[in-house]
Amino acid sequence: MNFSSKLLEEAVAEFAKLPGVGQKTALRLVLHLLNRDVAEVQKFSTAITKLRTEIQFCETCHNISDQKICEICASPRRDHTTICVVEDTRDVMAIENTNQYNGVYHVLGGLISPMDGIGPGDLQVDTLVERLKDGNVKETIFALSATMEGDTTIFYLHKRLKQFNINISTIARGIAFGGELEYVDEITLGRSIVTRVPYENSPS
Repeated sequence: MNFSSKLLEEAVAEFAKLPGVGQKTALRLVLHLLNRDVAEVQKFSTAITKLRTEIQFCETCHNISDQKICEICASPRRDHTTICVVEDTRDVMAIENTNQYNGVYHVLGGLISPMDGIGPGDLQVDTLVERLKDGNVKETIFALSATMEGDTTIFYLHKRLKQFNINISTIARGIAFGGELEYVDEITLGRSIVTRVPYENSPS
């Protein structure tokens, strides 16, 4: 692609680094910004910079947050005796959009995937175990994608958590195998949370 400006070329190259954005889409986005007011573009730039420099991860659940403790963990209206274990922030958002869950979360930060070199030590597993040690948690729900990596992670977590006197459940499989939570419609996901089942059939 030939560019009439080095600045334009550099901007397009940066946008093209975003997932799912090719050069043509990147060019369209850059040209859109060029047609906006300078103040609007500066506001956009400031928001992106603040996102990277000021955002935090909740010290309790590891969800993305503006504070040391996220709004969900800090809320007295939430049921802190139930923890829903998810892969990342996108899954928290997906479950919250169903309005069917009122507990708190624990964000693992990924799934166990030996093929990708991701093991239990790369995830927030130890902090989940620590949260259960005080005896206040009554149920842990595994809300992980219905994939090989998701099932592997659930199996490992079950072995780590079964020492505690809590209910361990997993979302109902109204979700097709191979499906990721963020792409599941809200009705199906909400029903899967409400009709969760005990995790008791996996070999120990």
